[in-house]
Amino acid sequence: MGKSNGYAAICLTTLLLLLLPAYASGFATGQVIDALTQKPISGAFVTMDNDIVQTDENGRFTLRGMGNKIAVRACGYLRAEQPVISSLVTAPVEIMLRPFTPKALYLTFYGIGDRTLREAALNLIDQTELNALVIDVKGDRGVITYRSEIPLATEIGAQKLVIVKDIKGLLASLKARGIYTIARIVVFKDDVLGSAKNELAIRTQDGRIWRDKENLIWVDPSKREVWEYNINIAVEAARNGFDEIQFDYVRFPDSKGLKFSVPNDEENRVKNISGFLMEARRRLAPYNVFMAADVFGYASWNLNDTQIGQRLDRIVPYVDYISLMLYPSGFQFGIPGYRNPVEHPYEIVYLSLKKSRERTQISSVRFRPWLQAFRDYAFDKRHFNGPEIQRQIKAAEEFGSDGWMLWNPRNVYTADGLKRQPSLSWKRARPHGSG
Repeated sequence: MGKSNGYAAICLTTLLLLLLPAYASGFATGQVIDALTQKPISGAFVTMDNDIVQTDENGRFTLRGMGNKIAVRACGYLRAEQPVISSLVTAPVEIMLRPFTPKALYLTFYGIGDRTLREAALNLIDQTELNALVIDVKGDRGVITYRSEIPLATEIGAQKLVIVKDIKGLLASLKARGIYTIARIVVFKDDVLGSAKNELAIRTQDGRIWRDKENLIWVDPSKREVWEYNINIAVEAARNGFDEIQFDYVRFPDSKGLKFSVPNDEENRVKNISGFLMEARRRLAPYNVFMAADVFGYASWNLNDTQIGQRLDRIVPYVDYISLMLYPSGFQFGIPGYRNPVEHPYEIVYLSLKKSRERTQISSVRFRPWLQAFRDYAFDKRHFNGPEIQRQIKAAEEFGSDGWMLWNPRNVYTADGLKRQPSLSWKRARPHGSG
């Protein structure tokens, strides 16, 4: 009787293994393909639960894990998800990615919450080539835009001004209009966190809490508690449905004579900035969300870390996109051959991107620059209108970057310099299964 029961158990186990799909048995295979060209996509990230791999030169992958869906992303495409369906006969899955080039406006936490400013931006998106929004999730002062479930956010006062009442509803409405959404998270410039927890604040050599030119406190980039807080915010934004997480002020301050918990030398600065991004990438991996870092424009040209911990070669491994801030007004010393940058917006953008590509040896599609859509503050105070914006856009597009982003902290934009023929095919609806 014992032998009979044992034999029956073996038969039952074997039958169950035969009936289970490949993913439940511990692996899933497939291929990632460009939806337009039907060509395989190499280097795409494929995720199932906590297992993540990259496709080979033929776009193929093998995942070893268990899950009920496969998520895929690749630079230059919309991310996608595909359910894994149980079947008696398992076969490799084929996942299509649709090419996409984000062309974005930036809205501050106030801009996204104010109905007039938000509707003006959305109307401009409807009327032009624009198709994306960069939205403050944690802005320059450390306030989180919407109701957060992170206890520390409430504890320190980052929830005293909740501008967006229903973030998931807002994102759903934006996605229904085909708008790509980017969550901007200001990391180490955080007046709220530094005020509430003085032990995390950057200090002067004599021990006083340091404030920048806006009288705002920054927090120490070498403190792991600061890392954890900002990564938790990023994970929450990914769960809420943002397509991309963009870390801004992911750097040390560009001021001398400051005191941190580690010696203020290049090795420590670079190690902490790249270390934060590495940890953020690890934590965000299960969510199939794109990740970007805002980087000083001069990081394209400087061989050192520009005294702020930003070195392109140490940032590239941990982000999908490098978002260089290529505002001509920010190039106070110009670039080789162009000493008055506001007179040469095309050259500033194109040559800085070209130099960055040479330095990093990565594809042009890994870059998406910030462009100037505000009045010059450093040279002749000229307005950046249609011609100036158009030259910057032309430079980014001729370089081959994955789109561009317009920055105006006043949340005021016009159609000047933008193409007026919207691509209705993507604005009406996203492809089935896209994230």
